[in-house]
Order: sequence, then C-alpha cells, then structure tokens
Amino acid sequence: MMSQTSLESKLEALQCHFTWDLDLSRSKLFRLRYHLEDISTEEGNSWLGHIYNLRGYFQYKLGFTEDAQSLFNKAAEAFCQTRRADEGPWLVVNYGNQAWLHHHLGEQAESQAYLSKVDALRNKYPSPSQDELHPEIYAEKAWTLMKFSADKRLLAADYFQRAIRMQPDMVEWKSSHVIALYRILTPTNTGLDADMLEKMRIAKEEDPENLYLAAHYLQHNAKMMEKERVEEEARELAQKVLRNPVSSYSGVKALLWVYRNYVSVDEAVNLAEEALRQHPDVRYLKKCVAFSYKSKIYFGTDGPQDQSMIDRAISVHEELISLYPESSLMRNIDLANIYAKSNHSQAKAEQIYQELLKSDLDPADKQMVYNRYAKYLHFVVKDSRRSAQYHMRAAEILIQSYFRRDSVTNLEKIRDRNWNQMRREVEEFLEKLPEPQ
Repeated sequence: MMSQTSLESKLEALQCHFTWDLDLSRSKLFRLRYHLEDISTEEGNSWLGHIYNLRGYFQYKLGFTEDAQSLFNKAAEAFCQTRRADEGPWLVVNYGNQAWLHHHLGEQAESQAYLSKVDALRNKYPSPSQDELHPEIYAEKAWTLMKFSADKRLLAADYFQRAIRMQPDMVEWKSSHVIALYRILTPTNTGLDADMLEKMRIAKEEDPENLYLAAHYLQHNAKMMEKERVEEEARELAQKVLRNPVSSYSGVKALLWVYRNYVSVDEAVNLAEEALRQHPDVRYLKKCVAFSYKSKIYFGTDGPQDQSMIDRAISVHEELISLYPESSLMRNIDLANIYAKSNHSQAKAEQIYQELLKSDLDPADKQMVYNRYAKYLHFVVKDSRRSAQYHMRAAEILIQSYFRRDSVTNLEKIRDRNWNQMRREVEEFLEKLPEPQ
C-alpha cells in the first residue's frame, strides 16, 4: 500500500477531469449538466464515452457520488462499444476519473487499482510523440474544454489539432476541431470569413452524418446563397433531422434560425412543433419550440400579437422551467418578457422580475438580471430613469460579459444625449467605473 503523499502525488499527475481545472459555479454546473443530458445517447454517437465521463464529473461536483460512479462505468462501457475493443488508450481519462472518485470516497485500495490500470495502459499504448500526450487524451481534453466554457475554446482547438496531427484518420475529431474554431469566431458577430466557411464545407463533406455541422454551415453560408436555394437546402436538412434521434447535437436549433431568417417565422414554429409531435418525449425539443415562439413574438410582424399564440408560448416556457428546475433563470426572464406582450398578464412580468431581483444569485447571473430588467424598464415600462439605474448596477459588477458590455454601451448612449435627464449622473458614474481585471 503506497503512502498517502505518494498516492496524492500520482493522482495529481493524472490526465483526467479532476486535474483539468474545471471549476464552475453551481448554477453553471447544472446548466452544463442539462446540456449534456440533452445530447443524444443513442448507440453510434462517437462521443458517448466522453459525454458520460463529463456528466460523471459534474455529478461528483454537485455531490451526487453514486450517480458519478454509475456514469463513469457507463463511459467505460461506451468506449468499449464505440472502439470495438475491451481496452485501449481511450480509457486512460476514465480510469483517472475512477481513481480520483474512489480516493474522495476514502476507498484507497480501489483508487490504487485504477492508478495501476492507468500505468498499464500508458505503457502498452505510449503516445506517438514522446513530448506530447496520447492523441486520445488530447481529443477528450479538447472536447471537454470546448463544452466547458467559451474562454477555453482556443485551447480546445489547439488540442484537437495536436490529436489530429498524430492520428489523422479520426473524422469526428476533425469535425469537432472545425466546430471549436467556428465557436471561437461566432461570438464576435462579424460573420465567418471565406477560409472558415471552406473549413466547414470540407468537414461537412468528410462527415456527412454530422447534421449539427451541416446546419451551422447552412446558417453561415446562407447569406451568400439565393433565397430559393437556402429554402430548398433547409427543407432537405429538416427531413434528415426529423428522421434521426433529435437532440441538442442534431442541428435543429441552427436549422430553426435558418427557417426564421430565410423561410418564415411561422414555418420555423411549425417545424419545431412537428419535431415535438414526432418525438414527444425529447425535452430538448420543448426548448426549440419555446425558442421558435419567442422568435415569432419578437421578430414576427409588427401587427398585434395573436393571444392564443402568446398563451402557447407562456405554457411551453412554464413547462421548461419545471423540466430544467436548477437552470431556469434565462427561461424565467424569457417568460417575463412574453408575459409583457400579453393582453392580460403584464403584471405577471413585473412579479417574475421582482422575484428574480430578490433571489440569491451569483454575481454573473445577477448582472444578467440587472441588464435584462433595465431593458424591460426601458422598452416595456417606459421608465428611462430606473432603466439607467439598473444598467449601472449591471456595469458595477466587474465581470466581463455580453451583459456588462451591453449595459455600458447603453449608458454611453445616455451620456452622449444632452437632453437625457440622467446624463450628468451617468457621465459621473462612467468616469469612476473601473474595468474588470
């Protein structure tokens, strides 16, 4: 039996989720856990082992150790099925996770047994490059970081590139590398350049079953195509999506965006409802239905809204809150904004916002609520003074985010308008406002 110090030293040296600096707030852990649960676990998903590994780690972080153990076991089984082998380097991360979990449970003999399994695999399947990790480890680390947070996507893309260089025959790695690069570029809202679109086109041709990639390629290539051609390709892709198990990785949300912008908002709603009719037990599709109704309410015609449609949107949003109970903040905000459009429930919108403002939120979530409430006060309540005050509250939280940038931009507009009653107060506020570190 090795000493506690020696055991901990070996655990720290492992390549697994427990050593990859994957710390998040509890609310974000729940959000990501739901996201992973919404990815299809149908047989044939090449990332199934990686999905179960990350889900297991999240369950451990949330305190559900029995679930974590079960999911790590499922991950090992999934790797054996997808790789059609009882062992291989793809199990190194999983065995590392198991070693850490048993260590935290006080089961040191079991922890040491998994450490021995890791050593055996590393000796039997050394990395093709002496100074680098095994490509299987790079690929899993890359996939994990890509799912984990936006600020880790550049590193994820680099790890995918290293894995592909050593093992170029893995099509799913190439597709995910392109998706990682695409996700790095899309938040800038500048559109994708020709080089990135070409990378997506090649990846789509090499991985024709990847409907997620196909939908996102169409989404970003559509503006350079004739409208009739976009409609035709969107409808063809919709048929493929509906024939397959529908999940958050089937491209349906990107496809709905294409429908909304290039076909019609009504057809986007119809497509989402049809998908839900064909797959009534898929929780994720209810998110897609909600997304489509929200789009129709906010991007539809300027005429009066159909109350029955608003009632359906309210109903599906309320159902979503019950289906994602620990990750309902954004859905509550969406619900409040839809209530604000209703003929008979506008007081409910204010009630929801007041409950959110009083709730115990981490700083990033509080910042988002302040920003969204400021916009609600400006556009719905027409109270520009209180709107500015809540934009200032959002900006005071020194976390760099879309919501803070948006609030600062709105405050700068107020400052630059000579007639605005809040101009002087906002100007003084902005002069003293520090930048996030």
